[in-house]
Amino acid sequence: MKALSPVDQLFLWLEKRQQPMHVGGLQLFQFPDDAGPKYVSELAEQMREYSSPVAPFNQKLTRRLGQYYWTEDKQFDIDHHLRHEALPKPGRIRELLSLVSAEHSNLMDRERPLWEAHLIEGIRGRQFALYTKIHHSVVDGISAMRLGMRALSADPEERNLPPVWAYQPKKRGRSLPSNPVDVASSLARLTAGISKQAATVPGLAREIYKVSQKAKKDENYVSIFQAPDTILNKSITGSRRFAAQSYSLSRLKVLAKAFGCTVNTVVLAMCGHALREYLISQHALPDEPLIAMVPMSLRQDDSAEGNQIGMILANLGTHICDPGNRIRVIHNSIEEAKQRFAQMSPEEILNFTALTMAPTGLNLLTGLAPKWRAFNVVISNVPGPKEPLYWNGARLKGMYPVSIALDRIALNITLTSYVDQLEFGLIACRRTLPSMQRLLDYLEQSIRELEIAAGIK
Repeated sequence: MKALSPVDQLFLWLEKRQQPMHVGGLQLFQFPDDAGPKYVSELAEQMREYSSPVAPFNQKLTRRLGQYYWTEDKQFDIDHHLRHEALPKPGRIRELLSLVSAEHSNLMDRERPLWEAHLIEGIRGRQFALYTKIHHSVVDGISAMRLGMRALSADPEERNLPPVWAYQPKKRGRSLPSNPVDVASSLARLTAGISKQAATVPGLAREIYKVSQKAKKDENYVSIFQAPDTILNKSITGSRRFAAQSYSLSRLKVLAKAFGCTVNTVVLAMCGHALREYLISQHALPDEPLIAMVPMSLRQDDSAEGNQIGMILANLGTHICDPGNRIRVIHNSIEEAKQRFAQMSPEEILNFTALTMAPTGLNLLTGLAPKWRAFNVVISNVPGPKEPLYWNGARLKGMYPVSIALDRIALNITLTSYVDQLEFGLIACRRTLPSMQRLLDYLEQSIRELEIAAGIK
């Protein structure tokens, strides 16, 4: 038996019907050229033969004296974890996203290992999909993506690759570029250490004072707890809506060069436009700009040691109509945050971030301070593979993160890069944010408007 860490246990304590605490991923594959009419059914049978999973997929929860432990499931049944499903006609991506939305809404059985894999056929264009979900107490979001890529190969001719739960990792297996950011994990760690972080408050008083004074003089400057009250920050239900789309990475790089900023800034400008248009459609756009919490690397050298990560509060410029002005406000907001952190030690960055996020963690646990709001939405960008990947000859066409919506943070936007694409995965409470899938159209619209503002034909 292995005891869960306090942070991992916190994910179990935070879970409730309206707040499932699992992460997931949707992988979309193209049939191999030699695939027959029963290809997916045969693939399901092959997967089902791998009925003896490796850790952590063979571990289930047990509890003793109030403490959770992992223990091996001696009665593991693959049929409770692997589901073979078919989309209803006409088998569009719309039906696929609806299926994932429904499955991601469901809590998992704590009497069994906390993961599921859904092999999905019936998708137009000789495609099939694999949707997997795993509880956040087992792995964090980045680890989940790495697990999902373990069994993939860069060789289209390689066959007999096992599913992820049976994959024996090699010493140098395929992985994502190093980026240990995971929003829910960060919230949990900071929540778990609120009392410890609170002891460092006096040492940060000067920086907090400077931030608050500058915010009084500059309406676009992001201070602490200035995020407006929006429909994104209402109580949520257990019902989820998942939306996903791929966008051209090269197209965004051209925009980044034109505006003298990073691709990450262009992504935030896309999200700012999409959220502005969505809130206008819901008659719910606040006068003040929305604030995004953005995990961002602060590394300024080529070293690989240590975690130099900050949680930046970015002004999304949703109060600005002109896309060119909006992206400049976003860029300035990010640069100011980077400059602030550049003058701080790693410990001060951690503690400053803790002070910013502690009320959010407190609200998740108790709901006592709903008006203390540092940000409205989470936007996270995770580097992905730069080469095409295959699974037993089937080419991976797209990989979309399926993250966690939290109470009073009803929308999570997570994206990852894959070859020449940026893959957006949006998860939200469908009742709190009706017709959330419109955000995909607004994201596409935002790219064109930025191109017009930059004079790109």
